[in-house]
Amino acid sequence: MEGFADANGIKIHYQINGNENSEPLILVSGWTLKKEMWIAQVGPLSEHFRVITFDNRGCGKSDRPDIPYTMHMFADDIIGLMDYLKIEKAHLMGYALGGMILQVFALKYPQRVNKLVLLNTVGGFPDKEGLESVRAINIKALDFQQNAPEKYFLKSAKMGYHRDFIKQLEADPNQRFHGLWTVAEFAKEYTINPQTPKDVANQCNAMLDFNVLDKLSELKCKTLIIAASHNKLHPKIAMEAMHEKIPNSRLEIIQKAGDSAYLSRAPEINELVIVFLM
Repeated sequence: MEGFADANGIKIHYQINGNENSEPLILVSGWTLKKEMWIAQVGPLSEHFRVITFDNRGCGKSDRPDIPYTMHMFADDIIGLMDYLKIEKAHLMGYALGGMILQVFALKYPQRVNKLVLLNTVGGFPDKEGLESVRAINIKALDFQQNAPEKYFLKSAKMGYHRDFIKQLEADPNQRFHGLWTVAEFAKEYTINPQTPKDVANQCNAMLDFNVLDKLSELKCKTLIIAASHNKLHPKIAMEAMHEKIPNSRLEIIQKAGDSAYLSRAPEINELVIVFLM
């Protein structure tokens, strides 16, 4: 099932998989990534939960207002989606930007959160200039990403994966990894409803002054933090700091994994999430 929700003054495109009587689990995507980023999670997780994926504002089929976005906007979009779908309380899982949004969401709307899963994210950015540099790189890469998506995926692999998985990619980039996804399936999404420079910049704006580390001790929900041992983008040390702050949290570190562990180590991550939420 899919459709558009009237949420927080915009239209949010969503998709639902799983039994309608199962507990709802909302997956929140990373910066510039559409709901299809969860290609390796939706099938396994929907065997246990009613899985809701959606495109953040400025991405995919959702509206793309040309204004600088904030974390509170993103959080309120989720509330609007939940209200539209008549979901009072849900499990929530977010990757990277999605994890940042959910930290704000859980602090702002604790009564709407059942359990929380934070995957390869941070509680704050110490280096504003570094983030602006990454924004410029991402904008510059859009043409490559959209005109040669599979080449872009393989070229950028060293930033998202451990060297062991990169060897698997190089040996046979056409294989179906874990029986769940292929490079071609994931990469083609770069070319469907693609990002524009303004979308990248507007989403990035929400991260520029993001820092909730000092507030994380206020979180009351059970929280699973999943970090990757060799993450260059959202380092393990940053997630360890979050774990120290969040009272009712559990930290799991995926060894020999990078930022895109949701793809390369999908079975392990899916099992961790299922066991934690059940």
